[in-house]
Amino acid sequence: MVSSSPATEPSDASPLVKIRSLLPGLARAEQRVAKVVLEHPSSVAHRSITEVAEAAGTSETTVTRFCKAIGVGGYPELRIALAAETARSAARTNRDLGGAITPSDELRQVVGKVAFADARAVEETAEQLDVGTLQQVVDAVAAASRVDVYGFGASAFVAFDLQQKLHRIGRTCFAWNDTHIALTSAAVLRANDVAIGISHTGSTAETVEALRVAKEQGAVTVALTNFPRSPIAEVADHVLSTAARETTFRSGAMASRIAQLTVIDCLFIGVAQQHMDTAMTALEATYQAVSGHRLGSRPDGRRRRETGK
Repeated sequence: MVSSSPATEPSDASPLVKIRSLLPGLARAEQRVAKVVLEHPSSVAHRSITEVAEAAGTSETTVTRFCKAIGVGGYPELRIALAAETARSAARTNRDLGGAITPSDELRQVVGKVAFADARAVEETAEQLDVGTLQQVVDAVAAASRVDVYGFGASAFVAFDLQQKLHRIGRTCFAWNDTHIALTSAAVLRANDVAIGISHTGSTAETVEALRVAKEQGAVTVALTNFPRSPIAEVADHVLSTAARETTFRSGAMASRIAQLTVIDCLFIGVAQQHMDTAMTALEATYQAVSGHRLGSRPDGRRRRETGK
């Protein structure tokens, strides 16, 4: 997890989640070590550093550098962390639902694998989420005169979800998924505003550019990404990271949206807590505003009798 200030890693965060998030920023030889660890975590937990180095086609020194790069100290600590993670994974499920979806999978298997990927994305995101950084973002949004949210592609849906949530409690928020509009909006932000960029890869050029412009104007900048050492982190004051895996049919991209929404919900509730009275009043007012557009029905599906209209 990366933020504008040092943060303590959650003790229960999965080492595999951290390795996946840091993978793009590792040196090429270290990436080969990471691949061996990610593909065979339970095996690595019982192998010597020499065996892992040979499997990765590199040196023991590189394995040690890899361990330090992911923050576990050394190879003995990595083995302990992997052994603990293997035990936790075995306790979660007795079925291999985490594998890639194949053309021969029955629809029931597809449902199971997608549900498993989504659930794990939420769980692993919560495990590694830096609550200290989240609190800083909550405080900034709660005090902001205006919030801009930039998201393109699948991330745009998440951006609009945050806009809708904050608007419902009376906070001024705009979500942009057009490059020109995002840039022109970012160009008029000020020091008491907040800009949030949402990008799973952290390398979406449009999102990074909009956040950079917002930062240049003095706004507080926040990145929500799966890879905290990606380009978007360079223009963010605070980085909130998710944990979603890429698998066949880009189901990782689907899981990433679920993971992003998890963080957005936590952010929204944190902001609402700081404005509880006005938030509850606004939520009730917005509910009443649209209540006339719902078809009344009873639990048995029969229409309720309309009264007063």
